[in-house]
Amino acid sequence: MRFSYAESMTDPSYYLPLARAAEEAGFDSMVVPDSICYPEVSDTTYPFNPDGRREFLEDKPFLEPFSLIPAMGAVTERIRFVTFVIKLPVRQPVLVAKQVSSTAVLTGDRLVLGVGTSPWPEDYEICGVPWERRGKRMDEEIAVMRGLMAGGFFEFHGEIFDIPSIKICPTPSRPVPILIGGHHEAALRRAAVDGDGWLHGGGDPADLPRLLDRLGQLRSEHGTGSKPFEVHVISADAYSADGVKRLEALGVTDVIVGFRWPYTTEHDTESLQTKVDNLQRFADDVIGTVR
Repeated sequence: MRFSYAESMTDPSYYLPLARAAEEAGFDSMVVPDSICYPEVSDTTYPFNPDGRREFLEDKPFLEPFSLIPAMGAVTERIRFVTFVIKLPVRQPVLVAKQVSSTAVLTGDRLVLGVGTSPWPEDYEICGVPWERRGKRMDEEIAVMRGLMAGGFFEFHGEIFDIPSIKICPTPSRPVPILIGGHHEAALRRAAVDGDGWLHGGGDPADLPRLLDRLGQLRSEHGTGSKPFEVHVISADAYSADGVKRLEALGVTDVIVGFRWPYTTEHDTESLQTKVDNLQRFADDVIGTVR
């Protein structure tokens, strides 16, 4: 089992020391959130918040992931960084391929790309991208990015994107894992068919076994069950050694843990030292007992 530390909407100056502290405590990765903007007017609900409210996001600091990750990579040596998740369909795939390649190279291939479709129609409108066919757009973007990041000239002619023969440099020395986030059938299918793994977004704990079962069924149906596959989940079981063993039995490879409830309109007031202490306490109580 690998352990991933989640921190978000906190003082931006905390991220670099927290990355160092997480690595020193024995964590395997940090998850890095993505948020583009906050619309003043919206009737959209947030799918992973218990009450669907979005107000907890207002005026909260979100650093751009491909800016933050290289900075954290420069002060660490081993820990991986997982985008959780990049809202891929609102972005242009050649630009994202360039950002991902550069970030992977700068961090010594420690980037894991978690991608998903934004739940906010406003993101699409603001970025000038249609909300319709966002799933197809995402599928084509993944194909474009993988082709370009493999090195050499690559061209793509799809239903949405038409890209002439081009190449980018530098490219990673090994493929960047692409994990698919989301709980709907389309997301699970995309993860099973075309992903290197799946990212769980939380929600009702009772849903997790069903989601994992369905993911396994889809991988079996599409003949991808034998390929390497990462399964990252958020679960209360991650906070005890016995719970970690239960998750391992379900096929979970990575658990995502955090030490405060972020879905609140109040700003984070925890000190940096409190956060470091929480990391170390978890490492002593859980990580150290299962390894």
